[in-house]
Amino acid sequence: MASNAAPPILEMRHVTKAFGGGLFDRAQVVALADFSLTIADAPPSITAIVGESGSGKTTLARLLLGLVEPTSGEVLFDGVDVQKLNRQGWKEYLRQVQVIFQDPYEVYNPFYKVDQVLETPVRKFKLAPSRARERDLIEETLQAVGLRPEETLGRYPHQLSGGQRQRVMVARALIVRPRIIIADEPVSMVDASLRATILASLVKLNREFGISLVYITHDLTTAYQVGENIVVLYRGTVAEAGSVEQVVREPRHPYTQLLVGSVPRADPRHPWQGERDASGEAARANARSCAFADRCPKTMPICIEQHPPLFQTDPDRVVACYLNREAPVIGGEELSKVFVQAASPA
Repeated sequence: MASNAAPPILEMRHVTKAFGGGLFDRAQVVALADFSLTIADAPPSITAIVGESGSGKTTLARLLLGLVEPTSGEVLFDGVDVQKLNRQGWKEYLRQVQVIFQDPYEVYNPFYKVDQVLETPVRKFKLAPSRARERDLIEETLQAVGLRPEETLGRYPHQLSGGQRQRVMVARALIVRPRIIIADEPVSMVDASLRATILASLVKLNREFGISLVYITHDLTTAYQVGENIVVLYRGTVAEAGSVEQVVREPRHPYTQLLVGSVPRADPRHPWQGERDASGEAARANARSCAFADRCPKTMPICIEQHPPLFQTDPDRVVACYLNREAPVIGGEELSKVFVQAASPA
């Protein structure tokens, strides 16, 4: 019997993205390798994508937004390849999949008041029958993200603080009532004192408006604060993934352990460990198939011979490390099965 289940909002199936390798540049850089991810239609979820610079986070975001085409594999929206959407399908995609960028300055035109970034999507998607209703919708949305309309509207970008500008971007994403928001390093350029406010606004979108979030960051601390599920990327491959509680509290991949160990601690009796020395004897080998082998203190011969698959060490966690080879192997397309399914409150 055919299933009537709705397709995922967004899905990546065995996506690889490589740059270079052209006629005049034969060197090819693989930014993302055989990556799969499923964001279900329900319940609304928060998935954190974490990794250092060069891990493939930005490439992943651009693939999800349809800004670049995969070298191989597919990115699907409601079961349809994003690269094959017709004009109407693309318009619907642009409404249902919103983005919050790292740098709000890229969105603002300094010669226009901030009202424009909110009015534009309302008019483009015909969300209000009149200018009066448009104004009401904009004010309601600003209030939903913790901004006072009377202190925000009518001002130019430079007249707002960094935190206010970023919350206007959150409002811009919310105003069209999307099903999913991709937040790419949304708090990396604001003061630490403002991060909690913006993160709280993002969580509110999930809990009160039923919007799924893909939260992309290099900051493990905020990923833990916001996420329900987490994917730890290293050089374009999944190191560890699953429930954020499992992965962050009891990391099993040496790279995740390094990340957790590098988080500064408030207790002076437990000073910052920094980035631990990962220069073991095996790290001096020339060729490796495990992306982390050259930094890993536990590299084994098998790590050099072939890239580790995903070992399911717990019901809600997978680890790409041969230290866990006693666990069953799952395919990347099954990754979503280890994610916690947190239903939104009624």
